[in-house]
Amino acid sequence: MASQEIDTLASALARLPGLGPRSARRAVLWLVKNRAGALPALLEALDAVSQTLVECDTCGNVDTKNPCGICADPKRDERAICVVEDVADVWALDRARLFEGRYHVLGGRLSALDGIGPEDLAIPALLARVENGAVDEVVLAMNATLEGQTTAHYLAERLEPHKVRITQLAHGLPVGGELDYLDEGTLAQALRARRPLD
Repeated sequence: MASQEIDTLASALARLPGLGPRSARRAVLWLVKNRAGALPALLEALDAVSQTLVECDTCGNVDTKNPCGICADPKRDERAICVVEDVADVWALDRARLFEGRYHVLGGRLSALDGIGPEDLAIPALLARVENGAVDEVVLAMNATLEGQTTAHYLAERLEPHKVRITQLAHGLPVGGELDYLDEGTLAQALRARRPLD
């Protein structure tokens, strides 16, 4: 039997996405066995991130500086904004290095069942960025779920009065799939084949 502290650590790790109780126990065991080299580095990295983590005022991305590295990059095309549901989607799309514009994180998606309405998402901030006049294209990169597509249609209606090209990722993403779990090839094809929203 492990001590209460070790059980508490395993329980905390088990709450992370992709780690269940067994994987968490294996991770704790590895950390215990390699505590001299691995544990101090992990603790230092966690402490550094917890001290400096901020949400970007411009796009909603999470980084250690504000504005985030993407918004502060002068090589990025500020005329194109890719709208995503969550920070994980920004990281998935940017990992593929196929979109050269900026991002906007909504912080979720419309869901009547969960009680999430337009007022719960970062839609006013998106509209303000578009109203600025420097944006030519808005890519709606919602997950291929019913709620994601509902959100995309709602955003298209809100953006329609503005003089911007509205596109969305090509269909072909698996229905019910989430961007963070897709490989770069699938993301690349979806971005290349984006089309105007009907």
